[in-house]
Amino acid sequence: MPHHQNRKKVIIAGAGPGDPELITVKALRYLQKADVVLIDRLVNYEILNYVNDSAEIINIGKEGYNNSSTPQPVINQLLVEHALQNKLVVRLKGGDVSVFSNILDELRILTENKIPFEIIPGITAACGAAAYAGIPLTARGSSTAVRLLTYHNTADVTKLDWKELANTDDTLVFYMSSQNLDELIAHLVANSISLNKSLAVIEQATSVFQQVHTCRIGEYPLKLGYKYFSSPSLVIIGKVVELHDSFRWFLMDKVHGPYLSDKSDNRIPVKTILSGIEL
Repeated sequence: MPHHQNRKKVIIAGAGPGDPELITVKALRYLQKADVVLIDRLVNYEILNYVNDSAEIINIGKEGYNNSSTPQPVINQLLVEHALQNKLVVRLKGGDVSVFSNILDELRILTENKIPFEIIPGITAACGAAAYAGIPLTARGSSTAVRLLTYHNTADVTKLDWKELANTDDTLVFYMSSQNLDELIAHLVANSISLNKSLAVIEQATSVFQQVHTCRIGEYPLKLGYKYFSSPSLVIIGKVVELHDSFRWFLMDKVHGPYLSDKSDNRIPVKTILSGIEL
């Protein structure tokens, strides 16, 4: 995209999942230079320790089934409004910017207004959750492919889709689906998924409050059925889940709680995450 002399640009960056140390060094460099930071609900606010003191921080949280979420048109307007004031704007999203985010809407509005932008990838929740649970998403003898899916709109999944999903050996990773998990499992069982296939529900992945729940599909009604899972939660279904018991390494906090704490303050004093690295 051509450079505009009288205008800075918008940086659309992934912050990674719950562990603040999983943000990229490149994204941190831009946070130190930013005039404005638009931050999502799922971003760990310890990351704001790296934002320069003069930057304006705007919370634009979005959450499914929550009417208080910031509408996408409002986010689009904020991006354009601040960029046209010759400001460097960082749009910080949880996980990776290209996986189940509204990046397309934001790219379109920036392009329509001829605002230059840069996209910085992040560690998506699927990779972060699987790694911190000791579950390789692909593994020789278990799975050779991964599907990243979501199930919050039943109309999006056809009967043929359910049959294919129930009978594949691919690892299935479902985002934003924990509230509909009972229904999801019921559809898979109705389409003859193996009752011996394993599933994992990972709550608040990579944070100190991470919890991993595993069972066989056939055990789901008794072990996990109708259970409430904290947001964000991610579901992994496939033979690779069996590897969790052998390769779990992350010591999970025994105390349950949300890492998504009150975000009324602009900055939360925390330890320096990357001490010794020049940013």
